[in-house]
Amino acid sequence: MDIRVQGPGPTSPFLSARDRFETEHDLSLPVHVQLRDDPDERTWAAHYDDRHVLNISRQAASSAMASELALHEFAHMARHEQDHPSHTQSTEEVLYLALAGKSVERRKLSHCYQIANHMKDIYADDITLSVGPGEKLLSFLESSLAAAVADRPETPPRPGLERLSASADPEITAVNAAFALALAERHDLVDRDHRLYDLAHAAAMDAPEIDFEGFKRRFRELGRETDVSTYRQVLVDATRSYVGGDGLAAD
Repeated sequence: MDIRVQGPGPTSPFLSARDRFETEHDLSLPVHVQLRDDPDERTWAAHYDDRHVLNISRQAASSAMASELALHEFAHMARHEQDHPSHTQSTEEVLYLALAGKSVERRKLSHCYQIANHMKDIYADDITLSVGPGEKLLSFLESSLAAAVADRPETPPRPGLERLSASADPEITAVNAAFALALAERHDLVDRDHRLYDLAHAAAMDAPEIDFEGFKRRFRELGRETDVSTYRQVLVDATRSYVGGDGLAAD
């Protein structure tokens, strides 16, 4: 597995992640690590005919999570090379099938993309967690959800209705909580008394219109082996559940 770090910055997190990844997996194409100056730049992978590109800020590359972030992106690259349905299915196609004839708020439309990304992450982390322990990932999920749950408005929207989760978008916070708990349960990372359950419960209470248990079940029970048609239907169903609606997707 060929890794080329471009620009000044740490290299050891990427080499460490490569060593762990190669215990069970490999990539056919080289990986170019692009270190970016913007500290708010999210970590993400891009795919080309002759290479993969791992984009990461220098700040993230120097963090305690750097190796885990790299390993997660290597897993996405592996799924891409496998032509896995979660990484080849067009989200735009799914939205067309799921939302035809509907009027959907822009924010909810963006949330649908996030739901699709959660499903991609489930399949990527099936690889990530097959080659390394999940303690850091669990801590990351817990801290991220705790920050969202603590993000309350200074003034409740109405007396007695103070929100328990992120003030801007409690609906997607509840879905994010379902994803975090589903991933943890899928890989046996948590006991029943783990704090993640309390945080997820708080997020779910703040968005009673979201089928929290349904989303958790969808994420947790995604088939380890799936085909294009099955995966498309699961994503269509999740999209319709989030925005409202039912029915079967066209094949």
